[in-house]
Amino acid sequence: MKKQIISTPHAPAAIGTYSQAVKVDNTVYLSGQIPLDPATGQLVTGEVRPQIERVFQNLEAVAKASGGSLADVVKLNVFLTDLGNFPLVNEIMSRYFREPYPARAAIGVAALPRGAAVEMDAILALAGKPAAKSKLKSATRKKAKKRR
Repeated sequence: MKKQIISTPHAPAAIGTYSQAVKVDNTVYLSGQIPLDPATGQLVTGEVRPQIERVFQNLEAVAKASGGSLADVVKLNVFLTDLGNFPLVNEIMSRYFREPYPARAAIGVAALPRGAAVEMDAILALAGKPAAKSKLKSATRKKAKKRR
């Protein structure tokens, strides 16, 4: 099994021991995104609407770096600190996704990193699409460079 690490400056850099996404064959596993502005690394604060928008923008950037798009999402997980915001997620999601919609779970949680109100992760199925070469790092190539 060959893992390819996906990375893009158009989404927040990982703030822990994880990758923005990992591609195995034609499946891409996107790490959870909170509403961090990739330009500043700061959390979008205030009303929840701009937080939800930022999360979808971050997911979209990572999906694009993998050679796909949000149209390739087959599973979306939504974590909310207030499930009362779920109708707003649906409203905003309808601007980013078209039918057939991905499978989805919405989970109420007590807290999220950095005090975010929302976090989402996703799984993409790329149907043979190659990843964007400039955004893709092979885990094995990375190890080979370290040995030199």
